[in-house]
This record gives sequence, C-alpha cells and structure tokens, in this order.
Amino acid sequence: MASKDPPVCQIFSFQDCKTSPDPIFELPAHCLTPTVVPIVIDNGSFQTRAGWAAPAVEVDSPRLLFRSVAARSRGAARSETQIGNDIPNLEPLRWLLKSQFDRNVVVNFEIQELILDYVFTHLGLSSEGCVEHPILMTEAPCNPLHCRQMMSELLFECYRVPFVSYGVDGLYSFYHNSNQRNLQPPNTGIILSSGYHCSHILPVINGRLDAVNSKRVNVAGSQAASYLQRLLQLKYPGHLGAITLSRMEELLHEHSYTAVDYHEELEKWRCPEFYEREVHRIQLPFTGKVPGGCVSVEERQERRAQQLRRLQEINTRRREEKLQQDQERLDRLLAVQELLEDGLLDQFHKSLMELNMDSAEELQSYINKLQLAVEQGRLKLLQSDGAEGKMEVSELEQPVDEGDGVALMDSDFPEEPLSEKSAGVVQPAFNMAEYHQLFVGTERLRCPEILFQPSLIGEDQMGLMETLQYVLARYTPEQQEALVSNVFLTGGNMRYPGMKERMERELLALRPFQSHFKVTMATQPGLDAWYGARDWALKHPAAAGAEGWISRQDYEEKGGEYLSEHCASNVFVPMKLAKPVPARPTEPPVAFQTPTGASATMATVTATPAPSFSTDSADKNLVSP
Repeated sequence: MASKDPPVCQIFSFQDCKTSPDPIFELPAHCLTPTVVPIVIDNGSFQTRAGWAAPAVEVDSPRLLFRSVAARSRGAARSETQIGNDIPNLEPLRWLLKSQFDRNVVVNFEIQELILDYVFTHLGLSSEGCVEHPILMTEAPCNPLHCRQMMSELLFECYRVPFVSYGVDGLYSFYHNSNQRNLQPPNTGIILSSGYHCSHILPVINGRLDAVNSKRVNVAGSQAASYLQRLLQLKYPGHLGAITLSRMEELLHEHSYTAVDYHEELEKWRCPEFYEREVHRIQLPFTGKVPGGCVSVEERQERRAQQLRRLQEINTRRREEKLQQDQERLDRLLAVQELLEDGLLDQFHKSLMELNMDSAEELQSYINKLQLAVEQGRLKLLQSDGAEGKMEVSELEQPVDEGDGVALMDSDFPEEPLSEKSAGVVQPAFNMAEYHQLFVGTERLRCPEILFQPSLIGEDQMGLMETLQYVLARYTPEQQEALVSNVFLTGGNMRYPGMKERMERELLALRPFQSHFKVTMATQPGLDAWYGARDWALKHPAAAGAEGWISRQDYEEKGGEYLSEHCASNVFVPMKLAKPVPARPTEPPVAFQTPTGASATMATVTATPAPSFSTDSADKNLVSP
C-alpha cells in the first residue's frame, strides 16, 4: 500500500515593511496652463490619497499615499510633527499617534490641517498664503453639517482655495466602475462599502444617494485587526511583544479569507490533514529566550544551587544585623546599670525614664533577655557558617541521585521500558523552530467573519447582510429588483478572497425564489474612490455656478455647511434654526407739552423698551409718575 506524502507546510514570515519619506514633487507645468488643475484628495480614515485631476499619463494615479496619522510629542513644536510616511515604523510611536477621525468623521481639525500642509507641500505647491487650485475632497456618508462647516472654513479661510467640492468615496468608486462597465447613467444600485472604522450600505436611486435609507455598521478593518491580535495573544502568551497591530493588519491583508459557508468551513478545519495543509505558519525572528519547560537537569540544579546560596547570604546578613542591633541595645542598658552601681541616682532615674522603664528590676530583666538573645545569635551564625557547605552538597545531590528510587523497586519489573516512559513524561520533545512560529489556522476566516456576525467580538448590532435586508425591506418589490440587480462592493475591507461569493450566497438566501441579482466587485477597492473623483473632476470643470462646486462667494453667502449636490455627493439638508417670534412694533412716543428735560427723559425710556412687555404695559409705564 503506497504511503501518502505528508502535507507541505506553508511557512511565511512578516514583511514588516518600513515606509520611506515621500519626495517633494515638482509642480507639473500642465497643471497651471491653460487652466488650473484641481487637486483630488481621498481623505480616508486609514489612508490618504492625493493627486492631480489631469488627463496626462504621468499624473493619472495618486502621487501621495500615506497613513492618516500624525505623531507629535506633547509640547513639541509644529515642525517636529511626523506625518504618514515620515514615520518608518508605527509600533514604537503607537502611543503618540493621532488621527483626525472619530470613526469615519473628521473631528480633529488641527491634525487635518497638518495633513493638508503635508499634501500641498509634497505636491509642489509653493504659493504663500493661498492654494490656487480647486480642491475635491471625499467625506463620510451623511456627514454632519458642523464637520463640513469646519472643513470649508479650513479650506476657504486658511488656504483661500477658489473652489471646493465634496463627495462620498463609495459613490465615486461606484461612478468610476459604472463608467468602466459602460453603464448608461443614471444608475440604480446598492453599494456595500467597508473601510477601516465602519461599513456603509448606500442605496442609489436614479443616480442619486438615498440618504434617508442609508445605514452604517460599526464593524470594519480596525475591529478585525484588534480581534486577530487578541486571539493570537491568548494563543501565544510567550510572544506578546511580537504580535503587534501592524503585523495583524498584514495578516488580514495577506493571509485571511472569507468563508462562503462559515460553519461548513470550520468543520473542515477539524480534519488534521486539512489543518496541516491550510494552516499558515508565520516564522518569528529567533531569540535566545528558551521556555522554562525545556531546561536541562544540570541547568535546573545550577539554578537551584544559586537560589540556595542567595537565600543563605540573605539570612546570614539579617542575623548579623539583628545581632548588631541587640548588642548595641545591650551595651546601652549596661551603661545605665553602671550608673546605679556608681551611685549616680539622678542620672540613673533620668535614663530609666528615657528607656520607658519603671525600676531597676525591669532593667535587669531586659539585660538578661538581651544577653541570651546575643548568645543565641552568635551560635546560629557559627552553625550556619559550618553547615553551609553540607547543605549545598545535600541539596545538589538530592535530584541527581536517581538510583535510590530504582534500588527500592522489585527486580521482577523491567527497568528499561519504565525509564523510557518516565523520561518521556518528565521531559517531552521540544521543537525550537515551532516555538518561534505562529500557527494561523481558523483565525484566517474568523476575523473577516465579524463583518457578518458582529456578535463574535461582543458588538450588539446587526451584521452587514441583516442590515442590507432591513434596507431592502423599505422599498417596493420593483425597486428591490432594481437595487439587487447592481450590488456593488468597494472599500479596503472588501478585498478578502471569497467576499463576492459569500455575498452571492447570502443574497440567494435573502431574496425570493428565482429572483435575479448581480454582485460586482470594484476593480481596485482601495483606490477606485480616488479614480472616480478624478474622472468626475475631469468631466465637471470648476467654475462659478457649476454643478458640484462651491465657490468662495457661495461660502460667504450660504455658510460653511452649504453643499452643492452632484451624482456622487451627499444630500444637502439645510440647517433649520428656530426663528424667534418678532415682537410687535412699539408705538411712537406721544409728544407731550412738557419741559425740555422731561421730554428728553421720556425719549430715553421709550428708546429701549423691555422685549417682554406689551404695548399697553409700556404705555402705562410711560404715564406713571
């Protein structure tokens, strides 16, 4: 019978990629003439992408890609702040990292200003006091008006940009892929976007976002990375320092996948052959630290002898200190007793009071006790010095002498099999290479699964597909058919292998029998938002009154929260402020025939009437003396 070949182990190692600082590019000449070219900034919570909206081949991709973080020590100068790729390794500075985002909404505009400075500087803009290029920037779906107001204030007041346009990253990606697939606008579909901090379900009806039925799920890439870190730290407590958040993000991007059927896939992992074939062994750097279970007998004896010597030295030092203290106290008491013998009664009684004693008999009893304690202490010191060597030898020889137990055994029992068995139990075989490896098995599919089952990490909310079912239920059957016929997946957290197949299986279970649907994955889930924004900017040049662009005049007249809508933007909902009820106009003061001083006094009173008073009460106050 032919023996099967053992499965080949898949051994990987962490890349630990270290970023290099971004160069400062020169401003291309075609970005200034014949018209000023817009700057496209995909302001993502994980990564910022910035570049030019120009048709030229050399600038048809983002010039800058960096992490949306800044590192600055407390009290450090603004110039000492490290941004994005200026930080080669995030882990040593993890406690200093700050982001402009809370979830997916910009709230820290000081960090946002530093990141915009970094973008404009590295794109080659050298104009002082202003940025002469229009800015196209992404924002969160249903972005709060206050956040948009602060962003517009930063761009218009600090950088003095001529035009600003805002759009949703998921809608830009949908717009870009629809153009690639030659779909005629307006398009209808539903977008499933998952990023670093949260995921969104965005229905698009006739080319416009249906913001009322859009939903957010607070589970995405950052929660998956934290979950994977927690699982591996519990699994390998000896390698806590090696299981960093940056490495967990690398494991998610390179080694994780989405199971089409989660429970069926878990059952496969119960098979030893499947486990050996599919487990990814991540090799860690070798360190000289050896676990305590593989220490040899000689090393254990040496450690025990060292501990014994240290304990003996500590006990000897304590006995010497106690003996010295007792001797000093005994000498003092004997000096007081000599005062009594010399007849110096006054000094004797004064010394007794200082010692808190009442009589000479009490003094004598203390002297006797101390003399006995000093003698016993000296004897113990002599005995410990003499027995030190014997105790060391006995303690060292006790674990070595293994023949005592064997000699007491009956000679009828075989000795060799028993010794082999006991040796196998006491000292198991230890593989040093496997100790420095992380076996990533079911974690490969458990972490992406939290997108569908947030309860795995303790989140009390619906998963992505349950939320999708809830959103679809708010439409008519005809609208549901139109939406599910164009299900679009985008975002960096959708790049797991098997994600599209899992969505198709879930939709097959959700939709009625024999209903049709189509799931499409973005060409580049992480970059298509920037490409879509660039395509939109090329087709819609910035101009006063142009669709989607906010001019400085619009900002000054309509406020910072104003949004010019377009096919990839949020829906603008004006801020409704409760207007105060206007007070009834006061009647003009009656001209009385009074002296000049009196008329001046009454004119002063009627000039500032109390707003809570009515006209009748004001008239009464006027005529009252």
